[in-house]
Amino acid sequence: MAFVFDVQFLKQKIMEISNTFSVLFWLKLASAKNGKAPLYVRITVNGKRAELSLKRKLVISDWDASKNKLKGLGDEAKRINAYLKQVNAQLFEAYQKLKTENKLITASLIKSSFVGTGESRKTLSDIIDYHNEHMKSTLRWGTQKNYFTTHKYIYLFLKQKHRTTDIFLCELNYKFIIDFERFLRHQKEMGNNTVMKHIERLRKMVSLAYKMEWLDKDPFVKFEAKYEKKERCFLTSEELERIENKAFGIGRLQLIKDLFVFSCYTGLSYGDVMGLIANDLCKGIDGKLWIHSYREKTSIPIKVPLLSKALEIIDKYKEHPDSQKRQTLFPTISNQKLNSYLKEIADVCSIKKNLTFHVARHTFATTVLLSNGVPIETVSKLLGHTKLSTTQIYARVVESKISEDMNSLVSRIESRN
Repeated sequence: MAFVFDVQFLKQKIMEISNTFSVLFWLKLASAKNGKAPLYVRITVNGKRAELSLKRKLVISDWDASKNKLKGLGDEAKRINAYLKQVNAQLFEAYQKLKTENKLITASLIKSSFVGTGESRKTLSDIIDYHNEHMKSTLRWGTQKNYFTTHKYIYLFLKQKHRTTDIFLCELNYKFIIDFERFLRHQKEMGNNTVMKHIERLRKMVSLAYKMEWLDKDPFVKFEAKYEKKERCFLTSEELERIENKAFGIGRLQLIKDLFVFSCYTGLSYGDVMGLIANDLCKGIDGKLWIHSYREKTSIPIKVPLLSKALEIIDKYKEHPDSQKRQTLFPTISNQKLNSYLKEIADVCSIKKNLTFHVARHTFATTVLLSNGVPIETVSKLLGHTKLSTTQIYARVVESKISEDMNSLVSRIESRN
């Protein structure tokens, strides 16, 4: 008796598992007209439904609701019933495929697999692969690496939260974006702005899919990225002087220091400095040497007059073997190593700030230019900014300049009085 009970219990469990997927054909009577109603199929997985119109209208009186098919043995009934069997088989095949591949199984995914033909079957992996292939010629390597990192988190999110490796583009919605954002916020040491950067990269790829009509609607329509405004780190004139006056016995540290100081007096980024060649030096409108080049990041033209300290550093390395071999103004070094050595330079010079090469660009904008009264419009041109609002970020942090201007204003008012 116990053995019979166990067999029945096992059969019951098998039935429960098999019943997590079901297909039902039905007529949508609410849309009935002239005795006919549209034919629909309902896919149910684990109690959740997805419905799909089969683009046919049938005579209501000919439909057998209990058997999910047309009554009778006429040609029309045979043709429709054969079609229903075919649809049922295709839906079951889509279900089995997801199950065999150990992917997430939902009614919507099965529906998308059945409906999808050509472009509508595109997945998130498809747009990622397309983006990687077609953007590598237009995006610089540093930006491409950032996209690769975002791709890694997308796949990790799909695996951990959706128990799958891919998802149809048509399944992307606002909830997917919010869930992905929440997932990123739980990653170790990932701040708000980094989370927003990953979301923005996903947004750009999905927008690309929408423009190519791989998507019927943009799931990011209601999403708004929220960045935290942060003050740009820069060196004060005293801190910059400390680094300038420090001489290093190790050649590599001296090179890093010189490259950093050069950027402090030109505002050029790491990529722009490493790419400088002799032809980038030319006489400006004032008859003095200028740098005429293009920003690596944006390809925007940059024209920067060379201050004496920057000229001294150029002269120092023009005979360097590596510079001559590469036909560049300076020897080459990776950005990673450069920033690593800058940490050591900061320690030696008793600078408590997080010193990176980009701090030099901020220092040029604030300490060298704005603090010395250079108009913000000129600063914007020298930095190669396309919007003045981008440059105004620097203007907000120059408190010494604000204090100086206010003291000057007070003096003028008092002298008038």
